[in-house]
Amino acid sequence: MPRFALKIEYHGAPFAGWQRQSGQPSVQEAIEVALRRLEAEAPGIGAAGRTDAGVHATGQVAHCDLVKDWDPFRLAEALNWHLKPQPVAILAAARVADDFHARFSANERRYLFRLIQRRAPVTHDKGLVWQVLNPLDLAAMQAGAAHLVGHHDFTTFRSTMCQSASPVKTLDEIGITAHPVPQGTEYRFTLRARSFLHNQVRSIVGTLERVGAGAWQPEDVRRALEAKSRAACGPVCPPQGLYLTGVGYPEDPFA
Repeated sequence: MPRFALKIEYHGAPFAGWQRQSGQPSVQEAIEVALRRLEAEAPGIGAAGRTDAGVHATGQVAHCDLVKDWDPFRLAEALNWHLKPQPVAILAAARVADDFHARFSANERRYLFRLIQRRAPVTHDKGLVWQVLNPLDLAAMQAGAAHLVGHHDFTTFRSTMCQSASPVKTLDEIGITAHPVPQGTEYRFTLRARSFLHNQVRSIVGTLERVGAGAWQPEDVRRALEAKSRAACGPVCPPQGLYLTGVGYPEDPFA
């Protein structure tokens, strides 16, 4: 059966997450239903990452096996037609080798978290950002984030429900930048690693927000990391500001 990689964008608000769940809408199920409109016996699909309820994606990757050797452009167009009106889009499709696996072939995941600080409610970005009311110290957040880059035991920043075999991960990059918005500032957190623990990004951003607000000192982030205890973590921020923006592979299937 020919194997295809799909690059996927979605708005996470209507879904209980990526993964198929009994009785609840999921992104995986939406795409599988669309695939079965094209081939009734199409098997299930696998993704690079299982995003949580309310989390968005601009660069999720999944793979699927089909009977017909579809032209990739026509496959993407057909799936987008059958996905209407759900907020899911196939940005690209590509024919890949039979041993390509969206999850296990990946060597990098990239996430973006958007946080807006302003007093007035957000309107155009409602449901797409986390809003806080008071100003944040960018330099302090950057100093706190520096303690997390590298190879560490991230037990503190790991959900108690995490199923990963080990809490040890290598965080390759955390960048934090500030961008003006009307009457406020948008802070963008970009994180890059081979893989992440469950709730790791939201736990890190929630902790760094406390540093920016002055409730924590940058050095407190190091102490929290070294504690290797979930109780030492700051608050976990809400999901609506989080985006899976890209997945890296030894060879880009969409190049």
